Amino acid sequence: MAHLEGTGVFTSARKIGNHASDIARTAEELGYTAIWVADVRGELTVLGDLVEATERIHAGSAILSMWDLAAKDAALAWAAANSRGPGRVLMGVGVSHSALVERAGYVYDKPLTRLKSYLDELDLLECGIPCEQRMIGANGPKMLQLAGERTAGALTYLVTPEQTAVHRNRLGPEGLLAPEVKVALATDRAHSRDIAREHLALYLTLPNYLRNLEQMGFTAADFADGGSNRLLDALVVGPDVEDVVRRIGEHRDAGADHVCLHVLGAGDSVPLDHWRELATAVCP
Repeated sequence: MAHLEGTGVFTSARKIGNHASDIARTAEELGYTAIWVADVRGELTVLGDLVEATERIHAGSAILSMWDLAAKDAALAWAAANSRGPGRVLMGVGVSHSALVERAGYVYDKPLTRLKSYLDELDLLECGIPCEQRMIGANGPKMLQLAGERTAGALTYLVTPEQTAVHRNRLGPEGLLAPEVKVALATDRAHSRDIAREHLALYLTLPNYLRNLEQMGFTAADFADGGSNRLLDALVVGPDVEDVVRRIGEHRDAGADHVCLHVLGAGDSVPLDHWRELATAVCP
């Protein structure tokens, strides 16, 4: 895999549905370099659908939970998808969250050790995913170190530009650093904040994210009542395209190689109109 640069877009397998080919071609024509797909739930076929319809764009899972797919099965699924666009399918894998994992019936213990073992299995498999085409969903220091040592790099989530600088230092100079940036285009800042507050509600219940946010300097007061304006503005950029351009520049200045734009507020649809609006300013 060539070093991934430029700007990508972030959506979900549920929103893509049966429209992967049209969505992928549109994203590529607009100049985006990757499509990151959340909620794959152990099913990587959508990644193959995206790359088969295009010539250059990458497609990656963001993030496949290691609890959803055993390493051998993940390698086989990745190989099938990658064969449809060789070198352009990236597997982002992570440890998820204790509440979500335990709800699915697993015991959430020693996630770092388990992820290391997962990568060990991939290394031993004949069809294992090569290091340069796998990434880790990482925010903590040990996960970032692991990403730098064992994969192409790290996908980071719910972070500020200041935290991207911290992550670059922990990942090292060579690893691919790709922060997700939440975007709420709207008529005004109040509307943008309403979109942000609705989206962030779940994350403010997950201990892993709360710990990360506390390390960024936020406090319990920022988490109350759906999130303070300070928190919302730091984690979700809007309401204008110019604000998004500025935030991308801040992440790049802090050490990001690639930025994944996660446009909010489009309901159950992929926000193609907003992708087009943003592309005029953020894609070469």
